[in-house]
Amino acid sequence: MPTKPKIAIIVSSTRPTRFADIPTAWIKAQAEARGDLTVEVLDLRDYPMPFFDEVASNAWAPTQNPVAVKWQKKLAEFDGYIFVVAEYNRSITGVLKNALDQAYVEWAKKPFGAVAYGSMGGTSALAHLRMIGVELQMVPVRNTVHIGGSDLFKVHPGFGGSGNLADIAGSIEPSAKALLDDIVWWANATKAARA
Repeated sequence: MPTKPKIAIIVSSTRPTRFADIPTAWIKAQAEARGDLTVEVLDLRDYPMPFFDEVASNAWAPTQNPVAVKWQKKLAEFDGYIFVVAEYNRSITGVLKNALDQAYVEWAKKPFGAVAYGSMGGTSALAHLRMIGVELQMVPVRNTVHIGGSDLFKVHPGFGGSGNLADIAGSIEPSAKALLDDIVWWANATKAARA
């Protein structure tokens, strides 16, 4: 019997006041309730890498920085990724871009999706992430979760919101199911193909 795909949920913001912990815990609970995948949270706070300063990506030369090597080894354990994407000025966070650049081999031929948030639901950030992912030979899945507009203000504590995504469950649970369905299907397909 094939093993369940192992998916990393990557927290893309490291700010002390980040909202990311709330959607991270929520999507982790959604995934764990299914039984057809395993998930683990990877927090970029735990991988304080310098700005990319290697001679080349690890596709071309061995990485020298020990934290970046630790990051690469951790990423290699997974069959796919779900990014919790904060939108900063219509793009992804600088720390996420750096984390993406610090690996190459480990990302390739694996699916990724996202839970994106921002005033417009993180749409611009996710568009940038998808372009980066394609360059890293990843497989972007179609379905994603967007938390934006009045839903974001309802749940974001920084805007006086509740901090409880159950308050917007009707808006985001169908998207979460579709996202997780995509991730599982593509993780199984790409895992088999890589083997």
